[in-house]
Amino acid sequence: MKAVLDATGPAAPPMANGELVFEMPWQGRIFGMATSLAEQGVYAWDDFRQRLIDRIAAWEANAPEGAPYHYYDRFLEALEDVLVERDLVRSGELRDRVHAYAARPHGHDHGHDLFMFPLVASREPRRR
Repeated sequence: MKAVLDATGPAAPPMANGELVFEMPWQGRIFGMATSLAEQGVYAWDDFRQRLIDRIAAWEANAPEGAPYHYYDRFLEALEDVLVERDLVRSGELRDRVHAYAARPHGHDHGHDLFMFPLVASREPRRR
């Protein structure tokens, strides 16, 4: 199933000149992971989309006045929701891995020493 992105509306990703905008490498990678998993049938894109809309609405209802909004933080939360629901990751696991990955020094984002998302039934990290 092809992931169909909203160009407008509550789940629409940041765009400029018709192109997706990612401020940090992890955002593009998590976006690619989410679309790929949906296209492989791990979950329905519409299920993910609804989770994303729910996460955005919850943030809007509860965010402190003047707090900056970060679309891909809500995107990550929604992705983790659907993966936890399907027992593919533990709550917080995906977020923790993204933050560990983002904290790596510049130039070390090619992943030869860290397998970012080991989505396996045993939940054991991949070993080389």
